[in-house]
Amino acid sequence: MNIKKPLILLIIIILAVLLYTLGINEYLNLGTLKSFQNEWAEAYQARPIEIISLYFIIYVVITGLSLPGATLMTLVGGALFGTALGILIISFASTIGATFAFLLSRYFFKDWVQKKFSKQLATINEGVEKEGSYYLFTLRLVPLFPFFIINLVMGLTPIKTLSFYWVSQVGMFLGTIVYVNAGTQLAKLDSLSGILSPALIVSFSLLGLLPLVTKKITELINSRKVYKKYNSVKPDSFDQNIVVIGGGAAGLVSSYIASAVKARVTLIEQNKMGGDCLNTGCVPSKSLIHTSALINNMNNAENLGINNVSYECNFAEVMSRVQRVIRKIEPHDSVERYRDLGVECISGQAKILSPWCVEVNGKKITTKNIVIASGAEPAMPGIPGLKEANAINSDTVWQLKALPKRLVIMGGGPIGSELSQCFARLGSEVTIVEMLPRVLIREDEEVSDFVEQAFHQDGIRVLTSHKVISVSVRDSENGKEKILHCEFNGQDLEIPTDEILVAVGRKARVENMGLEDLDIELNNNGTLRVNEYMQTRYPNIYACGDVAGPYQFTHVAAHQAWYAAVNSLFGIFKKFRVDYSVIPWCTYTNPEVARVGLNEQEATEQGIDYEVTRFGIDDLDRAIVDGEDKGFIKVLTVPEKDKILGVTIVGHHAGDIIAEYVLAMKHGLGLNKILGTIHIYPTMAEANKYVAGEWKRNHTSEKLLQYLKRFHNWRLR
Repeated sequence: MNIKKPLILLIIIILAVLLYTLGINEYLNLGTLKSFQNEWAEAYQARPIEIISLYFIIYVVITGLSLPGATLMTLVGGALFGTALGILIISFASTIGATFAFLLSRYFFKDWVQKKFSKQLATINEGVEKEGSYYLFTLRLVPLFPFFIINLVMGLTPIKTLSFYWVSQVGMFLGTIVYVNAGTQLAKLDSLSGILSPALIVSFSLLGLLPLVTKKITELINSRKVYKKYNSVKPDSFDQNIVVIGGGAAGLVSSYIASAVKARVTLIEQNKMGGDCLNTGCVPSKSLIHTSALINNMNNAENLGINNVSYECNFAEVMSRVQRVIRKIEPHDSVERYRDLGVECISGQAKILSPWCVEVNGKKITTKNIVIASGAEPAMPGIPGLKEANAINSDTVWQLKALPKRLVIMGGGPIGSELSQCFARLGSEVTIVEMLPRVLIREDEEVSDFVEQAFHQDGIRVLTSHKVISVSVRDSENGKEKILHCEFNGQDLEIPTDEILVAVGRKARVENMGLEDLDIELNNNGTLRVNEYMQTRYPNIYACGDVAGPYQFTHVAAHQAWYAAVNSLFGIFKKFRVDYSVIPWCTYTNPEVARVGLNEQEATEQGIDYEVTRFGIDDLDRAIVDGEDKGFIKVLTVPEKDKILGVTIVGHHAGDIIAEYVLAMKHGLGLNKILGTIHIYPTMAEANKYVAGEWKRNHTSEKLLQYLKRFHNWRLR
């Protein structure tokens, strides 16, 4: 048995324990070190080699064992040895110690570090794989994590030991200079009045400016690196401040903001202004939902005492109304409106030739910044026979002229769920085919079950855990019919239908824009990779909306667009990190499903402790009056506190009711504040106050209630 590693590890552990037992950490504070300054200075003058050696060893041990005190040891080194010698000693001691910690992690502490710093490890591994030694250099120059974490986690990456050493030596050098200089100034501090000395103020100002300076240096190095290929074609002047590619929600907001601050902006759209939301997404689908809801109300009119209700659904006219609604909203997103705002609008296919040049219709436009807001399109899986069967999707469904007698919808996500219910209420025989175990898989299981039961009441056939293997077309009595060949629990199943609607997700539009030539990276899901400022690998090329992800909602696209526009135009002064802390959304089925923050399955997956408070909408007066008394509100809070972690609402107007929680979470308001807010009676929003009341009742002390009972009994005497 090889006992070499366990023996070395045991020695290291004993050494670390011994250092703590001796109380070395108690000496590593500024007051104690200052009190020994004169004695150490005298010892250094008498035996310089011994003191330097002892200091060097202690520094290496503290850094190598990831003990606290490295920063103070650096200040002491500056005070004791002066600037030049202090920098020399500490630069090598810190790097050797860091390398020692790196090796300890690589050979001894792998499992512990992976468990303790798994999140940082994932981030750093991705960076090392992408950038190699340069990524370590940027971490050293602008530490995203404390140096001791970098030392430990780097030991688990493929980086070579020699590369780790020299990159650390170079990367930490600037910080070493600043801290050693501060130490030399502290050595001169003899009284409190010395704190106000100009030299000390300048030294500590440098400490405060160090992160900013090193960050700017890193940005400069990054810029030189990514722009190297294009520096020769960078124009001396530019036609525009910003060119926006895509006239959907994100592109329109970016253009609006740029024009509002009097920037020169060009907006390029190859299809229709307004993008998917206006033309094939939110607006048409909600128009169809409104019609189908009216049909549902008429079908249930007897519950309101209205008998013998009859109607005839003219599908062609229904679809015509959808187009009329689109045309009524179109002026809000029109070329005319944006030209009046000062935006140059061009119809055509944009191609990015360089980080500062975009070509459209043969015309080259030079620009300081580019915002890519090209959106997304329905994903069409490569299932054999699907294309030949002329399957439709959420973009092309609006071209239907006749209501399908039978309709199969592939996909039980938000789009598939909404359209399934619409077509079922319009009169189609609808079947949902979902590969996953349930519809609306991102929601809690009880939410999926609740919505599925509503689907059953509408006559929708829901087939979960069914995988479509192929599609074929065959002759039938009524002409051609399409057959989905599915697999379920190892068995083959055929589903005949007249139309197939594919709603299995959306993919970012990234083709034919020149992105491949610029090596702009994509995420695993095909969206453009951007940083927290919405920048791609080129600092002046931004992306926002569905093409960037991670959320494909119109309101999030508009949210991101603000950051892209403001950072691109004013980033030389101040850049803003995009805030995803409170993102709400709603699926417009009946009942609606609205959510903000965590639900139970996400909290469990992330290991976050929570409490659940519920209120049944079937107990709400307004819901009972309207005949919409089904659903619930579920609020997740921090245990024993009223801080809101997330809210799920299932019920009528859930997308409106949840707005109060979005505001509360954004501004740190808890359930007590909601409980103390007056809500109009009778409204659906009263449910928010009632669920807050449930939380309060569950957290009222029983002992306190007993004391109150005694108090009130005493008052009766």
